[in-house]
Amino acid sequence: MQKILLSNSARNTRNGFLFALPWIIGFICLSIYPLAASFYYGFTEFNPVTAPKWVGLANYTAVLNDKLVYKSLMNTLFMAFVSTPVNLLVALLLATVVTRKFRQRGFVRTIFFLPCIIPTIAATMVWIWMFDASYGYINNVLGWFGIHGPAWLMDMRYTKPALLLMGSWSTGTAMLVCMAALEEVPISYYESAEIDGVGPLSRFFHITLPSIAHVLVYQAILNFINAFQYFQQVYIITNASTGAGAGAGYASGGPGNSILMYPLYIFHNAFSFLKMGRASAMAWLLFIVVSLLTMVMIKVTKRATQNAGVE
Repeated sequence: MQKILLSNSARNTRNGFLFALPWIIGFICLSIYPLAASFYYGFTEFNPVTAPKWVGLANYTAVLNDKLVYKSLMNTLFMAFVSTPVNLLVALLLATVVTRKFRQRGFVRTIFFLPCIIPTIAATMVWIWMFDASYGYINNVLGWFGIHGPAWLMDMRYTKPALLLMGSWSTGTAMLVCMAALEEVPISYYESAEIDGVGPLSRFFHITLPSIAHVLVYQAILNFINAFQYFQQVYIITNASTGAGAGAGYASGGPGNSILMYPLYIFHNAFSFLKMGRASAMAWLLFIVVSLLTMVMIKVTKRATQNAGVE
């Protein structure tokens, strides 16, 4: 009997492994191998034409002495630290609105979520058109109030605000997460608070926010990490709007490189300058920076939620 049970167990293990085998092969080929290869190429001089040549830490030294690396890193950090709270605030505000009971609530939810299903390329091209200084809708609307709108994507003072506006437009996914968290807050909390005469604002800060703090922390960390992968929008803008494509030794990053994000500079090094080794070194340095900042963020938010009495 024991032999039969052992035989069935071994058969189930084998069958389970066979079912998981395609995923395991894909994970090794598409994740593990590229990671290991990029780590190796970070120590080599390599382009698609020539074979890799071992250069030790030369790529890392070159990266640390490149001023554009620091410029792109600062631009990326700005987007991470500013866009994360802005997008979270917009998502929470929208979620608070759509969780209220009113007619056509489903339609309003759909409208708010709709930008998330539009392809990034199409959405960015629309925003480029809307930000146009001459015939863009945004400057036309500002003109109704007597405000002369700027050249959003051609003036380095306004490129980052334009990106923030673009980012806050597509917070539908975060809105859904916040909406689900808000609907899980027990209604009895609010009823007890109303009996005690607590106002709406106090109820929001003392009941709603502490109850959904864990979801907000999760969403903040997710947005923070995504901000370090900001690429498609700036790539399209710098090539379609400013018309400044990357050439040999030149990285297009908008006016004054004000929107040269770190992933975009990695792309230029790899595919415009054909410096695959340096691009790999930059990618691993970004991995280290993001890991350290994420760990700090998790510790800070964990301590803040514990101080607020949230599990």
